[in-house]
Amino acid sequence: MIRNHLRPGTMIWCCCVLLCLSVALQVSAQTDAPQNREALPSWVNETGSRVWPESPRIFSANSYGAIGDGVRKSTKQIQEAIDTCASAGGGIVTLKPGRYVTGALFLKTNVHLRLDRDVVLLGSQDDADYPSIWTRVAGIEMNWPAGLINVNDQQNVKIDGNGTIDGRGEKWWDRYRDLRNDYDPRGLRWAADYDAQRVRLMVIWKSQDVTVQNVNLQRSGFWTLQVVYSEHVTVDGVKVTNSNGPSTDGVDIDSSRYVRVENCQIDSQDDNICLKAGRDADGMRVNRPAEYVLIRNNVVRHGNSIISFGSETSGGIRHVVAYHNRGTDNYDGIRFKSAKTRGGFVEDVLIRDLTMERLNIAFVFTLNWHPEYSYVTLPKGITNIPASWIALTEPVTPRERGLCDIRNITIEGVSVAGARRIFEAEGLREKPLVNVNWANISAQGGLAGRIAYARDWTMKNVRIRTFAGDDLMILNSENVPAVAVGDR
Repeated sequence: MIRNHLRPGTMIWCCCVLLCLSVALQVSAQTDAPQNREALPSWVNETGSRVWPESPRIFSANSYGAIGDGVRKSTKQIQEAIDTCASAGGGIVTLKPGRYVTGALFLKTNVHLRLDRDVVLLGSQDDADYPSIWTRVAGIEMNWPAGLINVNDQQNVKIDGNGTIDGRGEKWWDRYRDLRNDYDPRGLRWAADYDAQRVRLMVIWKSQDVTVQNVNLQRSGFWTLQVVYSEHVTVDGVKVTNSNGPSTDGVDIDSSRYVRVENCQIDSQDDNICLKAGRDADGMRVNRPAEYVLIRNNVVRHGNSIISFGSETSGGIRHVVAYHNRGTDNYDGIRFKSAKTRGGFVEDVLIRDLTMERLNIAFVFTLNWHPEYSYVTLPKGITNIPASWIALTEPVTPRERGLCDIRNITIEGVSVAGARRIFEAEGLREKPLVNVNWANISAQGGLAGRIAYARDWTMKNVRIRTFAGDDLMILNSENVPAVAVGDR
C-alpha cells in the first residue's frame, strides 16, 4: 500500500492538503450554486420536449423505393415510409447510407426520423417540389413554399442520427440577390425578403414535443431552423453551416414557448440564434409572444449576431435565459432590435457567462432597426399589390402602439475581446431603454461606444479597456452611471 512508503510527517501533510482541497471545493460549489442553479428561474427545467417516440419498429424508406444515388428523387418514397410509420402508431424511419434528393417532407406524430452518419438528404432544385402552404415568414403570415423538413400540427416527433440535411440553397440565394438588384433602386428593399420565396431548411409549426438532435444542417435557402407557434421543443447538438447564404439564420424561435437550444455549433450568415414574435400590425393581430426560452452551451461563429432579440417584437419576447455560450468572429454580439412600427416588448432576459471574441459591436440596442427594411412605402403607380404587401402596409395606430418596450434585462459574467466597439445602445426620446443591469463585465476593444435615451441602468464591476482610452458616451439618459474606461 502507498502509505507504507510515506513517512508519518508526509502522511499528515498529504491529509492536510486533501482536507484543504475538499473544503475549497465545497466552498467553490457553494459560491457557484446561486449563479448556476438557485438564481435561475424554475421554469428553465420545463423547457424542451417532454416525450419522445418510443416504438422500436423500423420503417426503411429504401423498402419503399428510396434511392440514394444523389440524382433521382426519393420524395414520394421517403414520405410513404413516414406516412406508413405514423399510421402504424409510430416508429423509426431510416435510410441506408447514400445521398437522397428530396423535396418537402412532412413528419408525423410519433415518428422518429433517424438519419445515420452516412445519410445525406439533398434539397431538390425544383420549386414545384415545395408546395405553397400557409405559414409565417419574417413576421408576416402568408403563403410560402414548404420547408425541406416540415413538422406541421404534430406531436412527439424526433429527428436525429448525425446525418446531414443539405438544402443546396445557392439557387435561392441567387434569386434573392437578383431581386435586390431590381428592388433596391425602386425603393422596394422591404419587399425583397417576402417576394423571393426562398425555401427554409426545417420548419416546426404549431407542434409540441419535438426534438431535433445531433444532425448537420447546411446551405439552407432561407432561415435554417424555424420554430413557430410551437411549444416544448429541443434543439440539441445541432450543427449549422450555411457558407455565404443571405438571411440564413441558424435557429429562429418565433412566437413559441418552452424551447431549449443547447450544445449547438452554428455558423450562419445572419442571426445565429434569434427570438422573434411577429411584425407590425400582422404580428399584433396574432399577438403571440416568444417566451420561456433556454439557450445554453452553444458556440456560434461568423454570423451577424450571436443572440438576437427582434426585430420582429410585435407579440413580445420575455422570460429568456442564455448562459455559457460563446461567439467568435461575429459581426455583432448581443442584439436587441426593433422598429417604430413593431411595438411589443422585450423583457425579463438573463444573459450570463458569455464569451465574445473578434466582433464589430459587443452590445447593440436599437429601436429604429434598418429603416429601408423596416418601413414600407409603396411607390406611386403600383397595381396588383400582393397580399403580403397589403399586410406589410397596414398602419399601426396610434403611433405610440408601434414603439417597443425594452426593459428589465440582466447581463452578467461576460468577457469581450477584440471588439471594434463595446456599446451601441440607443432608445427613443419617448421610449427609453429601461432597467438594464450589468455586472462583472470585462470588455476590450477599439472604442467604448455610447448609450443614449436610457433610464435606470446599473453597472457593477464593469471594466472597459480600449485602444483609444475614450470615455463611454452617455447621452440624453437618466440614472445611467458612468463607467471608467482604461487604455489597453
